Amino acid sequence: MTRIYMNRWFSTAYHYINMIRDNPDGESFEFYGTHPNPQHMSLMASDHAETEPDLTGRAYAEFCAEFCKRHEIDLFIPRLHMEEIARHASLFDAIGTKLLVCRDLDLLDAMVEKDKFYEMLQGRDLVTIPDYEVVTTAEAFKSAYEKLTARGHKVCFKPTKSEGGMGFRIINDEIDPLEELYGYVTLSTTFERAHEAFSAVERFEDIMVMELLEGTEYSIDCLATAEGELITAVPRRKSEGRIYLLEENQELLELSRRIANTLRIPYAFNIQVRYNHGVPKLLEINPRMSGGLYITCLSSVNLPYLAVRAALGMPITPPEPKFGITASYIEQAVQINQD
Repeated sequence: MTRIYMNRWFSTAYHYINMIRDNPDGESFEFYGTHPNPQHMSLMASDHAETEPDLTGRAYAEFCAEFCKRHEIDLFIPRLHMEEIARHASLFDAIGTKLLVCRDLDLLDAMVEKDKFYEMLQGRDLVTIPDYEVVTTAEAFKSAYEKLTARGHKVCFKPTKSEGGMGFRIINDEIDPLEELYGYVTLSTTFERAHEAFSAVERFEDIMVMELLEGTEYSIDCLATAEGELITAVPRRKSEGRIYLLEENQELLELSRRIANTLRIPYAFNIQVRYNHGVPKLLEINPRMSGGLYITCLSSVNLPYLAVRAALGMPITPPEPKFGITASYIEQAVQINQD
């Protein structure tokens, strides 16, 4: 019985645990989870769950290492503070716990902070980078906005260090205030509103002001060996609403191979791109299982389980994904108390 620990994860970890447990090889796993919220969905599929303390830095890594030692964990799959886990990997090596994490600290730190990552990729001919500037003052924000619009771009902005859509806004000066009140909540704001908000402080945390990519968006879920050799990649095209298409896009499969061959990101990672004027441009690369990976697994490839096999040093037969699959998802009620 292999014991796996997952610290504070997204709620979709519920799916990943069940996919790993329901593997085609009949391998047995026991799952341990921690989260500040003892009723979080990421814990509902675990066999054992504990409340996670509010710690950062080495103190957090030490908590995780102590947890792994106490429960004799074979494999730790971190999400929260994965940089700190990788930075203090020796704590886990000393107790025999394997880590499903990128150990290249320079690469990992860069992927977490988007501006550093864009700088790292400049001139490497791997993927096209959107036009952007990083700003920390309202004056610099105004200047970046004017430069980008002068180049013919629509503009958006996002914190350099964030996950998913947190902090993402599109600048749209044609917003009708009344329609906005009556309509759905949107990600749009006007330049005036954004500039006014940024002007309220002397300096703010790094914001990336960049060209708005208006074409089709893809999330490419990738699987690699511990050495970063690409095993498989599945492009997932975002359509209207909750509709996705698992698409055999040769341009994006080749892009994935270039990135994997150069950066050598191990295990499971996710490349997000969006087209603009026919060119796929990089949004970000996440060095972990993506939030929508359970949709990609409809390709008949159990990516979470194969990532576990890779981390444990077990052999993997390269899978053949099924493409041309249209998919969506629905909410499902799950009872979380046993009374």
